[in-house]
Amino acid sequence: MILSGHNIHKRYKQGTSELHILKGIDIDIQEGDVAAIVGPSGAGKSTLLHILGGLDKPADGQVTLDGKDVYSLNDAERARLRNTKIGFVFQFYHLLPELNALENVVLPAMILNRSGSTAALEARGAELLDKVGLKSRMTHRSSELSGGEQQRVAIARALINSPKVVLCDEPTGNLDSKSGDAIIDILLNLNKMERQTLVMVTHDEKVARKSHKIIQIVDGKLSS
Repeated sequence: MILSGHNIHKRYKQGTSELHILKGIDIDIQEGDVAAIVGPSGAGKSTLLHILGGLDKPADGQVTLDGKDVYSLNDAERARLRNTKIGFVFQFYHLLPELNALENVVLPAMILNRSGSTAALEARGAELLDKVGLKSRMTHRSSELSGGEQQRVAIARALINSPKVVLCDEPTGNLDSKSGDAIIDILLNLNKMERQTLVMVTHDEKVARKSHKIIQIVDGKLSS
């Protein structure tokens, strides 16, 4: 099992009351899976994804990634685990506007300070941009790219450190249908060709139907 969560609970304080967002979620993701997390707005989909990715600590429960208990690690260890084992693709691309496409892609590898020259990292970044169809746009800043192109840069950036799992939070939610379909095709092709494990929060039924596993959340619980 590459990624699993057991008895995950999440609660938030709201004034004098408490919101119980996730209520005992159990989830198992096999290596090479494409899993879609679906459910109504406010059901806790993105909260679950952030917990699985080590971004938001659960109130109760355990998350295991590649054999490691994510929340038994200290903050620095958990940050390193995220940077080495997990790639993130969000609805809003979070590219740095002062950097070009290639520089945005290689930034996580620079932060990780992996062994190897800058030239080697740039070659890896260029290879990934070529895979997502942006070979000719590597030196363009994000402001010069369309929404679909920016999301392709974000996908390449998510893959730069060869993560075990890529977590996608509504990766097509800010795109028109044509661009969104192209992004999903890229992600599914990565899964098919490289057995890249994908977990996607989506409200798009077409995307969910293309996944191997559908995880439906209703009112903070799994629904069959």
